[in-house]
Amino acid sequence: MKSVLYGGVLALQFLTRLPVPIGCPWTPKTRRWAIRAYPLVGLLLGGLLSLLALLMQNAPTPIAALALLSLWVAMSGGLHLDGVMDLADALGSNQPLVRRWEIMKDPQVGSFGILALFFLLAWKGVFLWALLHYHAPLWWLAVLPSLARWGGAALLVLTPCAQQKGMAWSWKQSLGPRDVVLALAPMLLLAFFWPGLTLALVAIAVFVGASRWALMTLFQGINGDMVGATIEGGELWLMGLMLSWWWFAMASPPGI
Repeated sequence: MKSVLYGGVLALQFLTRLPVPIGCPWTPKTRRWAIRAYPLVGLLLGGLLSLLALLMQNAPTPIAALALLSLWVAMSGGLHLDGVMDLADALGSNQPLVRRWEIMKDPQVGSFGILALFFLLAWKGVFLWALLHYHAPLWWLAVLPSLARWGGAALLVLTPCAQQKGMAWSWKQSLGPRDVVLALAPMLLLAFFWPGLTLALVAIAVFVGASRWALMTLFQGINGDMVGATIEGGELWLMGLMLSWWWFAMASPPGI
């Protein structure tokens, strides 16, 4: 039981900037339970976002969207955005494989990283604005961060690391496909209450599969930055699909 609790706290400390001043042992058991808790941490973040959306439902839509985006970034401390920028700099360099890995390790941010950050946040903000404007149901905001974090966990477990060092490689030593399945359990339970969630589960699985193929092709393996970038990309992918689905539902005549 202690390993379960420590794993949950470890996931909170690793994925968020929420103050959790508890020392957690770094053991294979706590790492396994931390990965399994990734979607639960996402549900917590999504719940806080949904609460803010409810509190600001009478505020101007652009202000509410910007407030949600600000809270979204603040709660994660920009952890995954750093991965997006590093990956964008490496891909934008158009250099051989060895040089791309060197660029990813460089702590300085290049022009491609800045552009990737700008457009990612811009699209996320616009999607939030549109979804709020068209009064999409708030369950999507509650579960979206959870699905994306499950996607990051799945990529980490099911994809080889490019190098036998670093945080991602450390985590992988304790993980297996069973952890990916157990991490999905909360989402499967919620799918009984929100049938539309089943389609979102399929969508994030497709995104993870495509990301795995692309990263193996371009980098012959992954690292922690790529896991973070997959979480951010998964959130954006799901937001775009949610908006498309809601537009279609609104435009369809009754009974269709």
